[in-house]
Amino acid sequence: MHFEPSLILALGLLGLISGFLAGLLGIGGGMIMVPFITAILSSQGVDPQLSIKMAIATSMATIVFTSVSSLRAHHKRGAIRWDLVKSLAPGIVLGAGIASIGVFAVLKGSALALVFALFVGFSATQMFLDKKPAPSRSVPGPMGLVGTGSVIGFLSGLVGAGGGFVSVPFMTWCNVPIHAAVATSAALGFPIALANALGFVVSGSGVAHLPPYSLGYIWLPALMVIASCSILTAPLGAAAAHKLPVKRLKRVFASVLYLLATYMLYRAVVSW
Repeated sequence: MHFEPSLILALGLLGLISGFLAGLLGIGGGMIMVPFITAILSSQGVDPQLSIKMAIATSMATIVFTSVSSLRAHHKRGAIRWDLVKSLAPGIVLGAGIASIGVFAVLKGSALALVFALFVGFSATQMFLDKKPAPSRSVPGPMGLVGTGSVIGFLSGLVGAGGGFVSVPFMTWCNVPIHAAVATSAALGFPIALANALGFVVSGSGVAHLPPYSLGYIWLPALMVIASCSILTAPLGAAAAHKLPVKRLKRVFASVLYLLATYMLYRAVVSW
């Protein structure tokens, strides 16, 4: 594997864009990073099945850093529902552990790409239709939030995203305002990313044919470059999120997810 300036430039640009979108949409940047890291690793000669797994794991590891920058920007604006973060976090850690240490290691990369495409496409549709929740609907109780957190953590571990593709629609469905939902999703990105990243290190230990400078399934060069750049633009995205109208924000969210779901569906088919 060769680290030409063009590769470093591509990873840096990916970090800048994903960091901005992480702050803007509360998706942790993973929806952007996974397809592109998959393509970069494949172009470097990594097996297609392995490149998808490493892209998911590396994306998740970068979100550990991006989420801190993004949540600080949202916290300054008082937009984060910390009560929801505290209630969802225990379930998130549980679900993340099951996904990253157990299920992730067993599934083929092409199967993970298919899961990515289906769930992202479904979430995009829910957002794009902009269905109004029942006025009487509210956030569930403590046990309901633990269960929801487990689902968010589990699905995030399978697709390498910060959980915004599940948590944002869930919170808006429960009548949490979109800007608060995006901000809270950004805060949830940290426990999601940390728990899953640790799991990917464990489950990837001893895997054959990993490229140089890998820590489990995590590709360290991409992690360092993307994380360094993404923390610069995440606050800019968070600032933009508070200036855009609600409907436009939902449409932007949905449009980005549709594009990436289509690409990963293609990757799933060609690498099966």
